[in-house]
Formats: sequence, structure tokens, C-alpha cells
Amino acid sequence: MSKSYFDTDNNAHKPFELPGARPHYNPDRPGQVEHIFLDLSLDIPKQSYQGNCSIHLLPIRNGIERLTLDAVNLNIESVQVDEVAQNFDYDGVQLSIQLSEATQIGKRLLIAIAYSVVKPQRGIYFIQPDKHYPNKPTQVWTQGEDEDSRFWFPCFDYPGQLSTSEIRVRVPNPLVAISNGELIDTTEDGDYKIYHWSQQQVHPTYLMTLAVGDFAEIRDEWKGKPVTYYVEKGREEDAKRSMGKTPRMIEFLSQKYGYPYAFPKYAQVCVDDFIFGGMENTSTTLLTDRCLLDERAALDNRNTESLVVHELAHQWFGDLVVIKHWSHAWIKEGMASYSEVIWTEQEYSLEEAAYYRLLEARRYISEDSSRYRRPMVTHVYREAIELYDRHIYEKGSCVYHMIRFQLGDELFWQAIQTFVEDNAHKTVETVDLLRAIEKATGRNLLFLFDQYVYRGGHPDFKVAYSWDGDASLAKITVTQTQAAEGKNGSKDLFDLKIPIGFGYPLQEVRSEELGVQTRLIASVQELGVKNNSQLKTFVVRVNEREQSFYFPLENKPQFISFDVGNNYLKTVALEYPIPELKAQLESDPNPISRIYAAEALAKKGGLEATKALSAALKNDPLWGVRVEVAKQLAQINLDQAFDGLVLGLKDKNAYVRRSVVEALAQIKTAESYKVVRSLLQKGDPSYYVEATASRVIGAIASANLEEKPKEDKVLKLLKGVLEEKAGWNEVVRSGAVAGLAEFKTSETALNVLIEYTKLGVPQPLRLATIRALGKISVGQNPVNLERILEKLTELAKETFFLTQVAVAAALGQMETPKAVRILRSLAEQAVDGRVLRYAEEEISKVQKNIGSEKTLRQLREDFDQLKQQNQELRSRLENLEAKSK
Repeated sequence: MSKSYFDTDNNAHKPFELPGARPHYNPDRPGQVEHIFLDLSLDIPKQSYQGNCSIHLLPIRNGIERLTLDAVNLNIESVQVDEVAQNFDYDGVQLSIQLSEATQIGKRLLIAIAYSVVKPQRGIYFIQPDKHYPNKPTQVWTQGEDEDSRFWFPCFDYPGQLSTSEIRVRVPNPLVAISNGELIDTTEDGDYKIYHWSQQQVHPTYLMTLAVGDFAEIRDEWKGKPVTYYVEKGREEDAKRSMGKTPRMIEFLSQKYGYPYAFPKYAQVCVDDFIFGGMENTSTTLLTDRCLLDERAALDNRNTESLVVHELAHQWFGDLVVIKHWSHAWIKEGMASYSEVIWTEQEYSLEEAAYYRLLEARRYISEDSSRYRRPMVTHVYREAIELYDRHIYEKGSCVYHMIRFQLGDELFWQAIQTFVEDNAHKTVETVDLLRAIEKATGRNLLFLFDQYVYRGGHPDFKVAYSWDGDASLAKITVTQTQAAEGKNGSKDLFDLKIPIGFGYPLQEVRSEELGVQTRLIASVQELGVKNNSQLKTFVVRVNEREQSFYFPLENKPQFISFDVGNNYLKTVALEYPIPELKAQLESDPNPISRIYAAEALAKKGGLEATKALSAALKNDPLWGVRVEVAKQLAQINLDQAFDGLVLGLKDKNAYVRRSVVEALAQIKTAESYKVVRSLLQKGDPSYYVEATASRVIGAIASANLEEKPKEDKVLKLLKGVLEEKAGWNEVVRSGAVAGLAEFKTSETALNVLIEYTKLGVPQPLRLATIRALGKISVGQNPVNLERILEKLTELAKETFFLTQVAVAAALGQMETPKAVRILRSLAEQAVDGRVLRYAEEEISKVQKNIGSEKTLRQLREDFDQLKQQNQELRSRLENLEAKSK
């Protein structure tokens, strides 16, 4: 499944388990489900269907007299076993069948359940045009993960049961129906058509799917197997642009995992109103239609490519090798996320893949620091969907990378291939991965799993360096700041062997020097050579809260690279002198190390740091480093930082231009306002750059500037964007809405926003506007605040998942106890466990806002003014100093 979560900004390390969480285990199995056959007839206008569900069950115990199936809100009409009617009880959640004959081992049962469903809440979704959205397509699609298949057919709904399956479905012409496996028959039936699909390889119930719509079908192939893309008619070119690399990806992953793609076809169906990014149903992935790119969107949007490879990777990790219980979901989600990294490596470069990993690590770190900390494997939760967070996706990806680092490339892929080969068409738990690694390589990586998988957290390193010229000694002091002081035996400490590299110009390192060892140095690694510098690398064991390491070196190094290659999941704060940081930013072969150097330089501030960062923004070969350097330049309160940044607007790479505009939001001056305004008026090839400029101009213009631009001018500009820039996924207009929300005291801005929350406004724009109501609420007068609360109360009654999430996010930004009341009612009526959780997390944010916000706001305003004055003085001083030199 593709991730779909929203940041919540809470205190450090809140518990993951909310009230009501309890341990979850798979139920006892009465037998092996061998086959499931669904025979359905859809009545789309009435959002209903008739169904027959047949389950072939092979009992594994004698004497079972009652079978319990999961079945939520279905109308159960009759139950037969081997064509004999059975008594049953049904409480709306579970169907309990009283068997007229107790089970016998080896004697198969055929359970046949006739049922119907009207206006289902979950599991199966009916999408149709209405008076507000007359152009919406007519579609029906299903979503089973985690435990939603029970909402559309009766089943033993947990991942530990694998069976073959079949779906026969009657739909009105001209709609087509796509499902798992192969299409074995189609029959005309008057104005209807019956599609009959058969999935011959075993899989769990949550991966059974159905997608119905009037789709265009684009055909491709891989080694004779059909590879198809289904999209709304008229979007065929977008489909090829967005999914056209699929056959190459199938070839790539088949080789990497050492197991050829296992299913008879691979279909990707783009559907409307999808509640995730994508879902890896066996052989038939469903994707949100918002992933379809037009030409302009493809300039700086790799998300679609990542989504496509992520869901495809699941066809092995998740569908071929199935998790036995949700608590082990990281095995599949982590590898699908790591496959985004290895595809980036294959398709672009090792450096881009390294940057991709850094972004994944940061997303996990942000959840760990602001939402909760948890072990990656836990079976204590309220609903399994709560587990689908950044700990199993992004942290999971980082853990796979650390396994690769521990084993080296050759052994890593050997281990992965052994894991897939040994567990194909079976269920697995985390221990099975450890066993496969040991079987394939002889290595026991339990130490790594104990530290990163079975407990929460990661190391936070502070690294200081000094050089003793008389003794020719480099001293490196490493502190693990996540552990409290004086707690050396603390369970929060990590025990890792970390390579530390000393960088020299190419000609300086002589091979005989590499024999140097001291008592503190565990071993010496290979030279890294790149960027006209090479690394002399030592491996040290870091396992205490604070340790100092001494390295006898012939010459003073130019720079120091901690964790060469940056393979460990960690945070790093570098405390090196400015010359070493500048050299590292310029010459370290690893882009993540260069980014860490940029962060450390920005903390130091001053003209030297500004010059070094400005040069990197212009010259660094990797766009990802330039993106990060732009962010860091904005942290320095000098006018010269602004001059360095503005040059970045000419960067050929749209990601970099976007980052520069974003950075200008930090530099709230009349100059930065003019630059962003002219960019907005001129336009940019990238949607995202224009969207960012629309938001940023609001942020700058609403700040306390000396030469304040006229508010009505900026509002007019943003209204112009809203009127003229409709287009792909409403990205640009959503930026304008965020820009309007920055005018927190403006009634005019609020009136425009309220207008755009109405039904009929394109959905992506409407959702962005709902969120923006939360932001603008904090400066509005009491009458307008009531208007916002009324609007959000009304919106909270809508049942669409994404609307509910947007309402929760808006309310969480507010500073009134009334927001808590609306969030409580949203939580009470939520049918999706994610909405319930978000609502509860947002309640605690509001409570925090109410407590401290008033004082904080005053302090912030005072501080901003002081910062502004201070910057002017410092810039003048730096200029005078530079002239006097």
C-alpha cells in the first residue's frame, strides 16, 4: 500500500498506543481456506449489489461445530454447507454458522453465502457524478487493506490465510471490470456484460480486488505477459508518461529479487477519489488518478515513478511473500519503500539514491520526534491501519539499507533472493527474514534488529573534531545525545561500528600510510576517491554516551566524514571548525555529508559560511544538495545570504528553484517580496514553483515589514491566480489558497477561502482550502472565528475520508476550545481508524495551542523585529569587515 498520512506536531515521544489499544493476534484457524468465489451483480445507481460468496474449506481439526466469519454490515440472506441450509447468527460484525455436521479432518466443506449490500461504508466504493460534480466518472472499486474486505464479502479476514480466488461480476455496458489473475470469460447479457476473473496463485483476502469503469486500456507487455494501464478516456498520454517504465521495472525487480514476476498479468488501474496513493492488489494495482502527470507536472514530480515502483515491488514483498500478521508489515512496506531507492539508483544515480534515502530518513525522524516513538514490530494497537506510518515505510527502508551495508551488495541480494525463494506463496514474520539472511550469508544480524526494529528510536550523534599539530593527532569526540548524561549502560544507547574518513587532496595520501593503527581503531577501510579528494577511513566502535578517538595522521586532513557513505539511520550535528566544514561541503564525495556540512555552516552563520553556501548553491553537481543548501542559506540573517539565494532562481532544476522560493519565505524583506512577485507575474515552467511562490508571497507580505506591500494588492494578485491558474491537480491554486491563509487578520482573504470550500470546487483545491481555514483562524475576530467553526462543523459531517482528514488538520491549527468539540464529534462518527486517530492527535494540539499561544505570539512578533534589526546591523558590519580586509 502506498502511504497516506499527515504530520501531526506533538511533544517528543508520545506513546504510540492510544487508550483502548490492546494486543492483537491472528484467530485460531478452523482449517485451510482453499478457494473463494464471488459472484456479484452490481446496481451502480443504487450503490448496491447482490452477491454469492462460496468458500472451499479444508478442516484441520475434527469436531468443530461452529464457524465464525468476518462480515460487517452485510445483509445475509442464506447460508448453505455442501448444499444443505444451515442455522446462523449474525450480529452485523461476525457471521456465526452452526454446522449441522461437525468437521472431519480431510473432509472438505463448501460454504455458500447469499448476501446483498446497500450503500456500503467501506471495502467497496461507488463513485458517480452528482449535481456538484457532473463530470465525475462512474466507477466502482474496492480497498481491502487492512481489514476492509469483510465490508464487501464474508471471509476469514486476516493475512494468515492464503487461497486462490475467483470473481464473476455483472456490470452495465460500456463499463469494464478488472480483477486479480486472468480474464477467463466474458458474456454479453443484454445491456450488461459478465466478466469472469480467476486468480490461480494463493493470496490473502485483503488483496482481492475489483475495479469497474469506462476506462481506456493501454497495452504493454513484459516477456509475453500483458502489462496494462487503465485510465479515464482522454488521459492515455498521461498514462504512458506516468506508468510507461513499468515493463523495465518488472525486469529490474525480477532480477534483483531473483524471482521472475509470478502472476499472469500486471494491471494498473487509476481510479477517482482513491483513499490511498496506491494499493498492490495481486496482479492488479489500484492507483489514485492524481498520480497521472501531464508534461509540465513531470518536470519536478518523481512521486508517480516512486509510487509505481513501490506498488510493483509489493507483487513480490506482500503478494508473493505475504506477512502472517499486520505487526510485521514493515517487511513488505519497508522493502517497497527501499525499492524506490534502488530504482532511483538504477535509473538516475547513486548520489540521487543517497539523497532519496536522506529524505526517507527525515520523514521517519519527523514522526519519531513530533508524533510518537514505537518499535517497528508491535501487535498492540486499536486498529491495524494505525501501523501504516513512517516507522514501517521510511524507517523500514532505512533498515533494509543498513542490512545491505552490513552484508555488502553481493551477500545482501543473495539474502533477499533466498528470502523470496524460500517463502514464495507462503506467509512470513520478521524472524523469517533473519533466518534467510543467516542461511544465505552465515551472518547473524539480530544485533541490528534489536536496536532498530524491536525497539523505537535511532542514535542522535554530536561529532566534534580538533587537530593537535604538534602530535599530528586528530581527535574525534562522538556523543550519543539521545541518551541522558551519565547513563552509559542506558537502553537508549546504540552499539555500532562506524567508519570515520579523513579527506585529503588526491595526491597527498600514500598507500603505506594505510597501515596505521592505534589501540582505539578497529580496522581500516578502502580509500574512497572522488571529487579530487580521497578518504583515509578507520572504523571505530561507538557504544558509549561520549567517546573520544585519536588518529595519528601524517598530515592535517582537509575535512572529516563521519559514517562514511552515511549508511546508518541517525541524526548528526557536526561541531567542526569553519575551514573543515567548507572543505567538506566542497569536496566530500558523499552528498549527505555535504548536506550535513551545509547545516553546520548555517548554524555558525557569518560571511564565510554565507559565501561557502552561496558557492555550493551555484556549483554543487547534485540538485538535491543545492535544494538543501538553499534551505540553509535562508537560516543566516545577513543580506548577503539573500543575494546568494536569488541567483538560485536561475537554476535549470525546478526542484532547486522551488527550494529557493521556499527559502525566501524565511527572508521577509521588501526585496524578497519583489523577487517573488516578479516570479509570480512572469510564471515558471514548473507548477510547483508557481504554487510555492503563491504561498510564499502571502507569508512575506503578511509579515511585519518596514516597507509593507499593500495588502489589497497582494490579495488581488492571489485572487488572480485563483481565477486564472486552474489546472493539473489544482497545485497552483492550492498554493494561492495557502498564500491567502497567511493574512490571518484579513476578512477579505477569509471570504475568498470560505467560497472555495463549497461543493463543486475541484476536490484537491477544496481540500487545500479546508486546511487553510485552520491557519487563517488564529488572527480573525470573534465573529469571523464563529463563521469558520460553523463551516468546519458542517464539513465534518461529510463522509469522504479525505474531507474528514482535511477538517481534522484545520481544527488542529486552531486556538479555541470549540475546535475540540468538533474534533470529538468527528472522532465519534469516524468509520476509518485513521480519522479517529488524527482527530485525537489534533485535540491534543489544540489543547497545547490554547495554553501557550497568546504569550508565544507576542514573543514571536517581538523576536522577529529584533531579528530584522540585528540582521541589518550584522550585514553592515560584515561588509565593513570585508572592505577593511
